[in-house]
Amino acid sequence: MIAQRILAFIHQETGGLHKAAYVLAFFTLISQILGLVRDRILAYTFGAGEILDVYYAAFRIPDLVLIFAGSIVSIAVIVPLLTRKIGEGGKEALRFMDSIFSFFFVSIIFLSAVLFFLAPVFLKILFPGFVDESSFADLLLLTRIFLLSPLFLGISSLFSGVVQVHKRFLVYALSPIFYNVGIIVGILFFYPLWGIGGLALGVVLGAFLHMLVQVPSVYEKKLFPRFILRIDWGEVRGVLLSSVPRSFTLSITSIVILVLLGFASLLGEGSIAIFNLAFNLQSVPLSIVGVSYSLAAFPMLALLYREGKKQEFVKKVELAARHIIFWSLPALTLFIVLRAQIVRSVLGTGEFGWIETRLTAATLAILIISVFAQSLILLFVRSYYAAGDTKKPLLFGVVSGVSTVLIAFLLLEGISKGFLLYFLESLLKVGDINGTSMLYLPFAFSIGSIVNLLLLYGAFVRQFGTFSSSFWRTSRHAFYTSIVAGFVAFHGLRFFLPFVDTETVLGIFLQGLLSGVAGIMGGVLVLLFLKNEEIIDVVSTLKKRFVKSEVLLPEQLEL
Repeated sequence: MIAQRILAFIHQETGGLHKAAYVLAFFTLISQILGLVRDRILAYTFGAGEILDVYYAAFRIPDLVLIFAGSIVSIAVIVPLLTRKIGEGGKEALRFMDSIFSFFFVSIIFLSAVLFFLAPVFLKILFPGFVDESSFADLLLLTRIFLLSPLFLGISSLFSGVVQVHKRFLVYALSPIFYNVGIIVGILFFYPLWGIGGLALGVVLGAFLHMLVQVPSVYEKKLFPRFILRIDWGEVRGVLLSSVPRSFTLSITSIVILVLLGFASLLGEGSIAIFNLAFNLQSVPLSIVGVSYSLAAFPMLALLYREGKKQEFVKKVELAARHIIFWSLPALTLFIVLRAQIVRSVLGTGEFGWIETRLTAATLAILIISVFAQSLILLFVRSYYAAGDTKKPLLFGVVSGVSTVLIAFLLLEGISKGFLLYFLESLLKVGDINGTSMLYLPFAFSIGSIVNLLLLYGAFVRQFGTFSSSFWRTSRHAFYTSIVAGFVAFHGLRFFLPFVDTETVLGIFLQGLLSGVAGIMGGVLVLLFLKNEEIIDVVSTLKKRFVKSEVLLPEQLEL
């Protein structure tokens, strides 16, 4: 009975933008906490050194496989098409799932097999810093094992389309939690048994669990796909017309990061690890805010546009954008102010020393500046996909991607101690340590993200019209809140310093926590003084979710 209630709760449907977004945000937070635990264990075990550089570098080729082959079954493509198929009848929807699954399965097996054999060639080109190193054999081994992950994650993405169409956001949000659990199992148990290959098997296990947790929902809706030989090529062609531009759009970010990591492989041991660890930390607010709202809004946007409700479509985009700005700007400021406490608390243990902590904190501060831009990019891109337009996100992604790589290249090839590097070192207080030239990489990435946002927003305004005064009012409120929260948190660090032992991780954590709480309280007071609408929406949504008992009764929900 208890197990049935748990399953019913997990597979219930969640309606409403804010309610869905908060469900996603809550479980995304849990997933991110597990991700931080994962990174802490990695930092403790290996430090920012050769093994962790190899580990993160080995993800890049499998990630590209997932983007190109996995775009066939991506949520952004599947949700609008599956919504229409379900409207035509259950048999049509199942036939659609069978064809897409079969084509994807054959495609990804073929692509992975080719790359399995060509991996040595590509890895030498992509990561020249590893060519003459003994670690190249480990890089090759990890890459080849990681190639299993796109298969499971791609199937999971197809299942996620079903889950999202039926608004089962809870089960969707559990997938990344299980993914991180698998990786942690690999670090703690597989690595001691089988060495570095065990790390890769943990990632594969996580990908399998990511897929497995969604199986009951898909099976219940009678949309569990079968492998068939008689593929409906008309359906496949329709998906490819939407997915190919999208796959190139998604691949731009991965290619940009791949190039940046290639640069990092030439900048010294630990540069790849530091960039990835900082990137994972900045992904916490990005995932909780940007990903949650863009995912929650996407099925609604697709439905509104398909029904011709253009005005409501724009209002829904604006509403999601308002809340993204509302949450991301204060988070951005607090991350910058508390960067050292965050990095030291999460990663500062074992083999991960103080120098690595300071450089990671500086990298995090530069990356976090663009979190609001990255979050809004996710929303605008999905808005265009909901409207059936995949060309603009691709074009703007290419422009911003080229800009990012060009900026990084010019900075790294310029004077080693240029004005910008001196400025960053002074501002972030890392001028007395080596390896600061890698700060050019997050700087270029942030500039490219902001360029992408400006292009997307400008095109959206020209096509659909500008946002209302409510959006700009929320932006002003978020800006004021950020300034106050950052000011209070900064002075909180000094105020709480005599009361904690900063020689211990616990003391540093408490200093950051207390200062952050003080900053948040200061920000909330500003919002209450301004009578901010978003804070009222937050309270109202939380009341509906947690106060009214009938909402907690088992329902059928989907992401």
